Amino acid sequence: MADVPSPPKTPLTGLTEQQQAQSILREMEEHRTALTGHCYRMLGSVSEAEDAVQETFIRALKHQDQFEGRSSLRTWLYRIGTRVCIDLLGERNRRARPMELHPPFELDAPLGEKPAAEWVEPVPDALVLPSNATPAELVMMRQSIRLAFVAALQHLPPRQRAVLILTEVVEWSAVEVAAALDMTVAAVNSALQRARATLATRDLSAPRGPLTEDETSLVQKYVDAFERYDMDALSALLHHDVTMSMPPLELWLRGPEKVCAWMLGRGAGCKGSRHIATLACGAPAFAQYKPGGPNGTYTPWSLTVLEIEDGRIVALNYFLDVMTLFPRFGLPLELPAL
Repeated sequence: MADVPSPPKTPLTGLTEQQQAQSILREMEEHRTALTGHCYRMLGSVSEAEDAVQETFIRALKHQDQFEGRSSLRTWLYRIGTRVCIDLLGERNRRARPMELHPPFELDAPLGEKPAAEWVEPVPDALVLPSNATPAELVMMRQSIRLAFVAALQHLPPRQRAVLILTEVVEWSAVEVAAALDMTVAAVNSALQRARATLATRDLSAPRGPLTEDETSLVQKYVDAFERYDMDALSALLHHDVTMSMPPLELWLRGPEKVCAWMLGRGAGCKGSRHIATLACGAPAFAQYKPGGPNGTYTPWSLTVLEIEDGRIVALNYFLDVMTLFPRFGLPLELPAL
């Protein structure tokens, strides 16, 4: 990585070195949520994003004498964090979703899996959406942590990815981005144009706000249908081109008939499941618990993220790494017997 970018030097006079560090650290913490979201968009991984933020804070504290005030601290942290992420991206392949890697599976196909590090991870909304963001900012932030959008970003080279995010999400000018990444303004504009062209080939919808009343009703109907294990009712909620995936398994299916056939066949162990609502990737999500635990308890099965378009569920994403995901979302690892 190049030297840590430095704002004009304005020391915090009258404070000891330790007091300066504590003061800056308190102010940096105010930016942790937004910066974690930025790093998540860059990396597609919650754990890597949190590590990148910690590294950003370490580098900022190491150069605390260059701090010039709260407004510049945010910019400075984004500059450092972006470079940390670019360094990390140079060390690994892109993360993906199952439907990007191969055609849909047959219902009886072997259930192979890939390491967790190869998949785009779901992120808790609370971890990356600042509570002080404006409604307009939240619309863009939610859009930019959607699974489909984060997966699309993975197709961009690291610097193009950084340029797009800093421009479209953080809303920096080309001049600011050029200064942050040691590029010319012309190079920034060219990278942005190429990044937009690449994303235009992906199936991405326009930015959206919170769920409408109809969409909230659709989500409630999904939970009701699933917990009753009524596949006719569930099928009526699904888009005709719906996908179902279960990372880290490579399996994915397309279409209501295949989804319901799976639920009634190899997935029948989910019958009788219970759900706890949460929010992930700017979308409605649930912790799903299956019956069959000791003494009638329910055990964790998946972190389910629903994708909704045009009044139908277009994707059912069942993330099965529950021992990692449930604690991250503050979810219990067992539900008591009814």
